[in-house]
Amino acid sequence: MAEALLTGAVHLNSGADSAAYLQDEVMRTATKSDFDVVPALNLGDLDITTDELILDEVDIHIQANLEDDLVKEALKTGVDLRQYSKQVETELQRIEQASIKDYIKESQNIASLHNQITACDSILERMEGMLSSFQSDLSSISSEIQTLQQQSVSMNLRLKNRQAVRGQLSQLVDELVVPSTMISPVTEQEFLEQLHELNSKINYAKELSFRETLACSDIQDIVDRLKIKAVSKIREFILQKIYSFRKPMTNYQIPQNTLLKYRFFYQFLLANERTVAKEIRDEYVDTMSKIYFSYFKSYSGRLLKVQYEDVADKDDLMGVEDTAKKDILQTAGFFSKPSLKSRNTIFTVGQRGAVLSPAELEGPILIPHAAQRGDSRYPYETLSRSQHYALLDNSCREFLFLSDFFMVAGNSALDLFNSIMGKTLSMFLKNLSTYLSDCYDSIAVFLCIHIILRFRAITAKRNIPALDKYWEAVLELLWPRFELILEMNIQSIRNTDPQKLGVLDTRPHYITRRYAEFSSAIVSINQTFPNERTHTLLGQLQVEVENFVLKMAAEFPSRQDQLIFLINNYDMMLGVLMERAADDSKEVEGFQQLLLARTQEFIEEILSPAFGGMIAFVKESEALMEKGQLDKLRNDEARITQLVRGFSSTWKQSVEALSQDVMRSFTNFKNGTSIIQGALTQLIQYYHGFHKVLSQPAFRSLAVRSELINLHHLMVEVKKHKPNF
Repeated sequence: MAEALLTGAVHLNSGADSAAYLQDEVMRTATKSDFDVVPALNLGDLDITTDELILDEVDIHIQANLEDDLVKEALKTGVDLRQYSKQVETELQRIEQASIKDYIKESQNIASLHNQITACDSILERMEGMLSSFQSDLSSISSEIQTLQQQSVSMNLRLKNRQAVRGQLSQLVDELVVPSTMISPVTEQEFLEQLHELNSKINYAKELSFRETLACSDIQDIVDRLKIKAVSKIREFILQKIYSFRKPMTNYQIPQNTLLKYRFFYQFLLANERTVAKEIRDEYVDTMSKIYFSYFKSYSGRLLKVQYEDVADKDDLMGVEDTAKKDILQTAGFFSKPSLKSRNTIFTVGQRGAVLSPAELEGPILIPHAAQRGDSRYPYETLSRSQHYALLDNSCREFLFLSDFFMVAGNSALDLFNSIMGKTLSMFLKNLSTYLSDCYDSIAVFLCIHIILRFRAITAKRNIPALDKYWEAVLELLWPRFELILEMNIQSIRNTDPQKLGVLDTRPHYITRRYAEFSSAIVSINQTFPNERTHTLLGQLQVEVENFVLKMAAEFPSRQDQLIFLINNYDMMLGVLMERAADDSKEVEGFQQLLLARTQEFIEEILSPAFGGMIAFVKESEALMEKGQLDKLRNDEARITQLVRGFSSTWKQSVEALSQDVMRSFTNFKNGTSIIQGALTQLIQYYHGFHKVLSQPAFRSLAVRSELINLHHLMVEVKKHKPNF
């Protein structure tokens, strides 16, 4: 009815008509028979038929409805609201009848649906009852689970406590239980394992005794007896091993490393019976000290039997007069046994330097009896290398063994090593001192120095400090002796009287040859291990040799012979030095400068007899040209003419004679060739200067200028006289 009211209100044409229409529609609708059978409705505040209805509020609602878009559209089109209302009512009735038919048609389905809903409701009601029962059961189960969880935590805690107690008790029982067959014979493999186990039980018993554990007293007596038994077996076994070292050796090596696998034996003694450990250590030290001393004493004595019999003595010095006859006999083989006595070899290193090569330095040691069977002889440095390498090898092995087996380090290890090797090292130093007191073989001493330097580097690389003090002691013996021998040689050269050395000869002197061989040997050896002391001594020796050469040269009457002697000796010394020493060494550079200076002077000297006049004129003219006073020579036309014609007529013969004279004067053909080339080059330069002087204005008018030899032609002709070597 309210819908009809609102629908009708939409078709009002104006505000005045709407009020009247609404009143008529309300009255008409209220009288309809359809609502007669409907009981009265108590609409309360919504009842608009009551006396309390306020018309103003109705107007407000009507006004609000008029604002509706549909109502506005109906008012605009002018539709008859009464007719439209009837049409709507008819449509509603039709729809209502259709709906009723649909409900009647579907009544069975609706009834069936109602029955199903009722059945579902009963099922749901039963399920609700079951779920309520489950809920109550779950509540009781949850409380039971919580109780079980608490019981489980409590049981787990008790289990852990019991396991902890069981573990400690099990360990205690295992450590306290001592098998009846604990200690087997030492030679069996199980002994080492049983010894480890016994040591563990002893340590554990000591630990328990501090805690005052009663069970410890039950096994203490058994453990003590087993310890005494084990100590006794170990002592006997190790002492037997040590005594076995006293047997003669065949390979010159002490087999002490066989004890290393029994290292735990000594560790057990050190922990449980220090007196026995000290006894074994002292016995080992005493035994090995005697073994090493005996071995090296015997070995050193046998090595001396294969040394060269004749060696240098105090008279074999650089400045001593050459014993040519003895050297010739030595070279020819008149001495049946090998020797170093010849002064041709005393100052020459030869193949002796090979002892410093890595292959030989760390090569196998000499076997004296094998060398004696082969009648082989060796210089002292080779014997010293073999002896000290045997010492180095055994000392490194011994030091490592002591540090490992006796568990010592630092100063303790060094003291233990010295107590074993001290006697042997003292013997070595005494023997070396005895040999050096009568040794004059400077090369042997210097090679020994470098052998020791290299062996010291080897021990440092192996991180073995045991021989450091010994190496220093050996070097303190070798260096002073080397310096003394070198000082004796220096003094012998300083005291040499040139007039007592026989007939003068421009060829290289045997003293300078000795120096060259010796200096090259020392320099080549010293290059690998540079030492400032060596450079200083060689510098002093070089100064004395240079002074000696100058003194010898002064014995020659002519300056040309003096220069020839100087050049021959400088060239020889330089050649020998360059074979072994580096090109930039101090000795090589010094003799190169001396040779160059004397060669330039000699070139001037040999050019002077044949071309001295021209050379003097050129030098004089060039000096005047620099001062601008060349006109002073304008009146020397006769002198110039003589120089030009003299050169043109004699230069070829002079050059030929010069070349022959030079080649006869110098023993080194290469050096002679170089001097000839230098002389010819200098001659061309002087002649070029002569041309230059005569081309000056003061001499241009001279007719003799036409007789000058063409410079290019002269160079071509000079090349023909250049020797080919």
